[in-house]
Amino acid sequence: MGEAVRHRLQGYQELKGGVRTEDAVLVVDDEPGIISALRRTLMDEGYEVYAAGSGPEGLRLLEGREVKVVISDEKMPGMSGTEFLSIVKERHPETVRIMLTGHASVEAAMNAVNNGEIYRFFTKPWNGFELKFAVRSAVEKYDLERENRRLLSMVRSQALELRLLERRYPNIARLERDEKGCLILPDISEAELSEIVAECEREFG
Repeated sequence: MGEAVRHRLQGYQELKGGVRTEDAVLVVDDEPGIISALRRTLMDEGYEVYAAGSGPEGLRLLEGREVKVVISDEKMPGMSGTEFLSIVKERHPETVRIMLTGHASVEAAMNAVNNGEIYRFFTKPWNGFELKFAVRSAVEKYDLERENRRLLSMVRSQALELRLLERRYPNIARLERDEKGCLILPDISEAELSEIVAECEREFG
């Protein structure tokens, strides 16, 4: 299909060093008619849709772009969809992968689902409503897992900061209350507090 074709739908931004969109989908198929049909299916959802005519072209498109969902045909010349999606999983594990397949390849697609290689698969011809719902669910899955990673990173950072404070000021994390139930905070001078903040910034900044 030659150079990768980028179809602009809604709300994308050109950023230095690559393109970043909120909800980008990559469609990979060696048949232009299939790509056009998928684009029509997803058009109403407002996704940024990228198209590639082969696995290697799809891999090039993924570099420098935040793509949340990849939809790939299974039967393609050269690199198969299974091989392509396996490489996507290795290089871009956060991207959610969906496979299109003919009836003869259903068993291989089911094995890929069971092995965690793909999120869902659809046989041709697909149901447009079901595919749109699956892509929407895949985008939500991507967003949820990204938020979980962000929260986990924040919790780990805070735990490290707390251990640092405990090392410098033993029992600082222990809460004590007076007879009225108010928290009693340890006496830390402004200079000591500034030093703690500066050390945390050096350690975790």
